[in-house]
This record gives sequence, structure tokens and C-alpha cells, in this order.
Amino acid sequence: MLISKKLIASILAGLLIGSTGYAATADRENLAQVALLQSLAQGYFGGTVTVKDLRAMGDTGIGTFEGLNGEMIVLDGTVYQALGDGRVVVAPDTEIIPFANVTYFDNDISIKLSNIADKASLEKILNQAVKEQGENSFYMVKLHTKFPSILFRSEYGSSKPYPTLVEALKGKQTEFTHKNIKGTLVGLYCPNYMGELNSVGWHFHFISDDRKHGGHILELAIKDGEIQLDKTDKFSMTLHKDKHFHEINLAKDMSADIRSAEQDTQSAMNNAQ
Repeated sequence: MLISKKLIASILAGLLIGSTGYAATADRENLAQVALLQSLAQGYFGGTVTVKDLRAMGDTGIGTFEGLNGEMIVLDGTVYQALGDGRVVVAPDTEIIPFANVTYFDNDISIKLSNIADKASLEKILNQAVKEQGENSFYMVKLHTKFPSILFRSEYGSSKPYPTLVEALKGKQTEFTHKNIKGTLVGLYCPNYMGELNSVGWHFHFISDDRKHGGHILELAIKDGEIQLDKTDKFSMTLHKDKHFHEINLAKDMSADIRSAEQDTQSAMNNAQ
């Protein structure tokens, strides 16, 4: 018997209402965002949303934790925290989240991949799919395969008073290179009009099959695999109930810092000083 996404969403919403204030808005066709990447870029590493709250918003996604303490990978409903020393742990429900994006993942589109030399080549293929399917939608992606090579980063947490995102990464970013490692890429595409709320284009995180390694992907190669895309046409954003969050000038242009945080290795950041 086939069950529609809308029916499933209604059932889930009914089950979740009452467990948390955030659960009542759960929707399989919604991309839920906690705060803005622009607030994170300016050094707002605090928050009021917990891991428990986030798990009620979606089962797949990416983000970070209070104090910029590592990279977040949400996969199959579990929130993983890739720490600065390279370890991966399951984040406790009480952990605070300053920024994240999650959705309930459905495989709407599949693309077979072969002989992908680098991240730019992967993005080129995904951009073509987005152009065909609709450039103004959101896309969460998943890819499980063996990566011939992959470079990812995480970071140690910062203490108050928090630095900006780029300054924190310059001093605390750690990078890891692996060969022939099995794992899952989780990524997000944001359309061009999201430039003042998030990072436009693609953002990828990684977690290994043994759940021992993970982080924000800086570079990769793919021999073969099938990447899944979840096309989403709804968007919601939760803002923090914190007076310090509302003191931030969110009209400030942080695009250069965000680009650096998304793409640069630590050496590139330090050389830019």
C-alpha cells in the first residue's frame, strides 16, 4: 500500500505534538534552519535550541554546536558531533545549537556518479541537476560510498567572549585526510536568494561508517556511487530567545568571511592575514 508524504507528515506531526514546542511544526517537505549563518559568522556561538529540539525538526542535516565545538552531522535521526581532535560522539539532547539545517529526508532524485576527481566536479554535476529540477528550491543530499580520498575539518570549541567564525577557525581548525574510507556525505544546497540567511550553493559534511571520523568537507574524490537528493520547497527558521542574539547587526555583509569558512584550509586562512 502506498502512503503519501503528506499523510506520513500528518501522522508524524500528530505523534510529535506535545513533546516539544518545536515538534508541532515538523514537516517532511520543510527545510528547518536554526538562526543564520551570518550570526554565526559574527561570533554568535550560543543559542537556545537544543539537540532534542532539532531532532523534532528533521532526521538529516548539518550544523554546529555551542562555542563552535565541532561539526554536526545529522543522519537517520541521530545527531553526531565531530570534535576538534577527530573523535565523533553522539551529541546529548541537552547540547545547545547556534546554527543548523535539517529536514526529513526523502529520496526524490538519484544520480549515479563515477570518477569524480574533486569537490568542484561533484558540485558541477549537482548544479546541473538543480538547474533541471528547479534552482529556487532547497536540496539536501546524501551519498554513501568509499571515498578514494577525502579532506575534512573540525574545530575545538571557543570560550566567551567568542571571536568571529573565521578567527575561531584560524586558531582551532584541525584537518584530517583519509584514503579509501567508507562513509556518508550529507550536504545542503541553498538558492541564490538565501545569501543573507545562509551560504549560497553547496555545503558538505562527512561521517565514516564506523562513526569514528567526520567533519566539514574541504575536498574529496569519488570513484563511484549514487547520490540522493531531497528537493524541498518549504523553509522555516527558528531564532534564538536570547537578548545577545538580538543585539547582532544582521545587515552586516559577512559574505567574504562565510566563503572563507566554507572553503579555506587553515593555511589559506592564515596566509590571508
